[in-house]
Amino acid sequence: MEDLQLGVDEAIATLTLNRPKTKNAITNEMWVGLTEAFAAVESNPQVRVLIITGANGEFCSGADVGQTGERQQVSGMARMIPVNDAALALHNLSKPTIAKVDGIAAGAGMNLALGCDLVVASDRSRFSEIFARRALSVDFGGTWLLPRLIGLHKAKELALFADVLSADEVAELGLVNRIVPAAELDSFVDQWATRLASGPPIALASTKRMLNDGLDASFAGALTAEARSQALNFTTDDVREAGLAWLEKRDAKFSGS
Repeated sequence: MEDLQLGVDEAIATLTLNRPKTKNAITNEMWVGLTEAFAAVESNPQVRVLIITGANGEFCSGADVGQTGERQQVSGMARMIPVNDAALALHNLSKPTIAKVDGIAAGAGMNLALGCDLVVASDRSRFSEIFARRALSVDFGGTWLLPRLIGLHKAKELALFADVLSADEVAELGLVNRIVPAAELDSFVDQWATRLASGPPIALASTKRMLNDGLDASFAGALTAEARSQALNFTTDDVREAGLAWLEKRDAKFSGS
């Protein structure tokens, strides 16, 4: 759809929210489109990393509040099904994801960014769990993500007060991986995406999955998952390629097999 643009350049996919007049607010149709885009990335063997960003110097202002009346016509929890489907599809994506955040990331837009594996933001970015200002509670996985990222009390502060945080404030909280000058945002994210795309896909997917599951696992369970993943890794061509590359003093070329 026009409001969501998915492009692929070699091994790197870029998903752009494209509603600049609304600071890329997400419509009901876009929730479904996000789920479909994540499925397309997952099923494309060429793609090894996904960048999520917004058009025209803004990331995402959250759900389109102009559709609030329309959402209220949908009974019960049905209105949240496509929202939850999109959040879960992003979380379950096996390939590394990078949020490239410029401008505002508010509400579900903030949680869309936090749901990615890595968050790189410009020095002019702003973040807010803005839901309470709209008489709404937190969604798109924010209640799960925030306590794990910054602890329960800080999570409650962000969610209950719904303050707008500067780039420096989110960096101090540890909500982002890097803050870079706006003019350097594209080049920095491209460098990270290229590095991830050149990595071993099977090993990276296993590591991502285990880290996501780690806080809910026992130590013994985590060790079992690590052993299971390593048993698989040792059967791959990529492990043999890594060994040869080390012996031959060259960069490894991983095939994902």
